[in-house]
Amino acid sequence: MNTIAGTIDRPLTNDPKKQAPMKPSTSEPAGSATPDFTTTGATVTRQNRTREMQLQPEALARAHMHDRLHEAEQERRAARLVTARRMQRRAERASLRARRALAMAVMQ
Repeated sequence: MNTIAGTIDRPLTNDPKKQAPMKPSTSEPAGSATPDFTTTGATVTRQNRTREMQLQPEALARAHMHDRLHEAEQERRAARLVTARRMQRRAERASLRARRALAMAVMQ
């Protein structure tokens, strides 16, 4: 077994139940207002997460995807508008050429 003691930054184990409890400090008087450290508080708070908290990343991802889809739809609409305007200008030029050709034919 490993005889090297863990440090605060690198404990021997990350499981709070297997870690040694904190010893009371000699600088504080016995029976001071701060209670002794226990590991049960950490597991209780971990288990006390609500369903809403657990689903928050999903909701965030869903909102992000909704925004991206909305953005993509706007870009598609803008591209269709640009194409429609280009086609309209092309049709107007073709119409002018046809009028000129008709006028030239009538004049002769």
